[in-house]
Amino acid sequence: MFLRKIAATTAFMGLMGSAAFAAGCGPEGQSIRILASDFPAIHAVVGTAQANCGTAAAEFKPNHTTEARQIMNAALTPNPAEYTSVIVANSTLTQLMNDGLVRPLNDLVEKYGEHIKPSQLITIDGQVMAIAFMANSQHLFARKDVLEKVGVSAVPATYEEVLTAAEKIRAAGIMDYPVTMNMKMGWNIGEMFNMVYLGHGGDLFKPGSAEPNVNNEQGIATLNMLKSLMEYANPDILTYASNETQGAWEAGEASLGIMWGSRGNPILDDEGSTKEITSNTVLAAAPTVAGGSIPSATLWWDGITIAANVSDEEAEATFAALVSALNPEMVAAHNDDAVWLLDGFKPGPAAAGVAATAQGGAKPYPMIPYIGIMHGALGAELSDFLKGSESAEQALADVEAAYVTAAKEAGFLK
Repeated sequence: MFLRKIAATTAFMGLMGSAAFAAGCGPEGQSIRILASDFPAIHAVVGTAQANCGTAAAEFKPNHTTEARQIMNAALTPNPAEYTSVIVANSTLTQLMNDGLVRPLNDLVEKYGEHIKPSQLITIDGQVMAIAFMANSQHLFARKDVLEKVGVSAVPATYEEVLTAAEKIRAAGIMDYPVTMNMKMGWNIGEMFNMVYLGHGGDLFKPGSAEPNVNNEQGIATLNMLKSLMEYANPDILTYASNETQGAWEAGEASLGIMWGSRGNPILDDEGSTKEITSNTVLAAAPTVAGGSIPSATLWWDGITIAANVSDEEAEATFAALVSALNPEMVAAHNDDAVWLLDGFKPGPAAAGVAATAQGGAKPYPMIPYIGIMHGALGAELSDFLKGSESAEQALADVEAAYVTAAKEAGFLK
């Protein structure tokens, strides 16, 4: 299913209200099988759903994995699908919808969604395709004690200021590699490019079309900024995803980081690090770049989908169980694990970076059907430049060529 017109309704900041929580667990004796990413907020939702409705099900089988994005389409393609639900984000919803692998939720929302806010409904062409429950974004983490030691009185607000601070930290002999970020080859490289490119004011596609638009001055400037940041990062930074960046931060190996907001609470808590590090860690908006006025970031939501290729009874039981978890009690127990889009959320220090990034006007991650193809091309083709074996111009030409080939095969380009 190719999606030509997409209009998504969601919210990225804490939404307060007084809707009552009331939802059953749906048909008993069903198999509930959930594929989800592996971080605390997702565990909180799925774990609460299991606690609420696991005994009513014949089985309740969650799979939390960092490979969810890579395996979800193949897992939902058979009939019956391997999973009855996938917890998705902006990009992965379109990835599943392009192949017709998730079902509309309008009837289930009407039956079980009394406590779901309209702003949580991800609506595409009139069909509710997902229920959003949290917001996320990558943004700046900074060690204020380290910055103070080198005479930097304010948390950097621009990428240029990040580089200046990093040089001062290195020159002072405090850290050889003060910068950390999610630059693992593949998806993470593609997302870092997206963030900094949008911060430069770039558009990934030519207006009103699926034609690529990254091989330009803004694209070159974006790659040069990423390369400059890498000069202050661990030499193995092209293997770093969220677990590695969090580990480096908690170990005191970095003092300027671009990391997901959902890692804020695990970094600020009293586990796996030291009081010196946690008490001096500040979560701030994603930096601007090149004189731009908006944070270099993409805003995300995470939410619930239901597989198309499962029985209606399994679909209903899975939906009922998952939405039963979206209640103020779950939020109270896990308040700092996410920027929840649910009643009862009280923004704390762990939410500060996502909130500041959203308030600064950062753009949502594009919900268009061919964004996954562009993201894949960026992730596959930029590493040669970042390793120093190819020019920026050639790398971006390779991105556009790879994208055009794949987009034609998918029917988005002629």
